[in-house]
Amino acid sequence: MDSQEDLYDEEENLQDDENNSEEVEMYLKEGDKVNLVIETETGLGYTVLINEEFDGLLFRSEVFQELEENMEVTGYIKQIREDGKIDVSLRPQGFRNVIDSDVEKVLTKLKNSREGFLLLTDKSSPDSIRFHMKMSKKAFKKAVGNLYRQKLILIKEDRIELV
Repeated sequence: MDSQEDLYDEEENLQDDENNSEEVEMYLKEGDKVNLVIETETGLGYTVLINEEFDGLLFRSEVFQELEENMEVTGYIKQIREDGKIDVSLRPQGFRNVIDSDVEKVLTKLKNSREGFLLLTDKSSPDSIRFHMKMSKKAFKKAVGNLYRQKLILIKEDRIELV
């Protein structure tokens, strides 16, 4: 009889542990800034350890820098899926956060160039933009459009120039 009660108590404790782990996970929400430890490279990207307690996935399409196993980086919660798996990004989430950092990156690159221009345009290859700017072509085009609307740059046929 005691052993049945013990089994019942043990099962109840296991259920409590499961419920607690779900509650713990709930403190993470999309857009949160987190600490990531790169674990292993997979076909999809990298498995990561989030805040030293949760597993997550950093998709290859989100990576614009060299990463190594056990490397610590800052990341952001991109999505918490229904199955409990967590997708992360190395870039802040939300249009305003992303566009501001991309605009700043393009502007800095232009200011640091000796000639005051970059030999990149919206017609440049995605690989060229990724190599020189460490961002996607889409992000580059949005940042350049933003700078152009602010009248901070000129867009020429073969380059962008500071005004």
